[in-house]
Amino acid sequence: MLIDALQCGEFSRDVFERLLKGRYTCVTPTLGFWEGTLESMDSLGRWRDMERDNADLIRIVRRAEDIRRCERDGKLGILLGYQNSNLFEGRIRFPELFADMGVRVVQLTYNNQNDVCGSCYEDEDSGLTRFGRELLGEMARVGIMVDCSHVGDRSTLEAIEHSPKPIAVTHANAASIFPHKRNRSDDVLKALRQSGGVIGAAAYRNITPERACADLVAFCEMIARMVEIAGIDHVGLGTDYSYKNDDRFREWMRKGRWTRSVQYGAGSAAVPGAVAKPDWLKGPESLIDIEGGLRQIGFQPAEIAKIMGGNWLRLYETVFG
Repeated sequence: MLIDALQCGEFSRDVFERLLKGRYTCVTPTLGFWEGTLESMDSLGRWRDMERDNADLIRIVRRAEDIRRCERDGKLGILLGYQNSNLFEGRIRFPELFADMGVRVVQLTYNNQNDVCGSCYEDEDSGLTRFGRELLGEMARVGIMVDCSHVGDRSTLEAIEHSPKPIAVTHANAASIFPHKRNRSDDVLKALRQSGGVIGAAAYRNITPERACADLVAFCEMIARMVEIAGIDHVGLGTDYSYKNDDRFREWMRKGRWTRSVQYGAGSAAVPGAVAKPDWLKGPESLIDIEGGLRQIGFQPAEIAKIMGGNWLRLYETVFG
């Protein structure tokens, strides 16, 4: 089983075919970054159209058993997720409505502080707001997994503490391995271990060591170090792999509607635009090669199965059944 807990960009039939060729069982696409309720519903509608148009290839999954069914019948499971909680627009009743429409993953905030918590890019992480604590309880109740990949460390630790169910960091690496605001501290990784959460190792060049981008075995060694910190049951894959990511798409990701100024996201003035995929991950079909890399550095088959997808499946089952 191969599960990638976060990808983004423009999905289409040719992307689904590539993912199936790469033996993916399930992937979480990004349905939105800054969109409000109505725009987020538009995105859901488009994905339902895509499911109908590509019913021979994909299935929108709502429960862990749906993912197992995809594995059995050779379809690609689509776990619907958003990288911001803007879709709720501050309304405590909306998580239940979006859960009923099939949403299963929502990141608390993207690159800015919002009405829920602080982001990793703010000078000061405010922690969870009162609404944020209410939202965590409601998301747990209706079966939406909390994601804290772009959330500040203080807010992430408070989310782990206050959430009735384990949470995720779907696409980040350990800051102790590669210091970056987008990566998570050892305290967060250890808290995930204690609470039953999972972190997805990212393959996005701006937040990944250059050596781990140049060589598959070095990437697997990075995963091994994350396992040392978080534990074998709490590390998976969340590549942040993107499709058809052009300048317009990047501008929306980085700026939304909130600014006219230059924003680099995880990049910098030195690396302002698109970055190359890791040398060993030129296409999504290559992700399955991690199995061999993990085996080469000493992981056992049962451990490899957990990293490749088993840990995500367990967390999904815990959060939404």
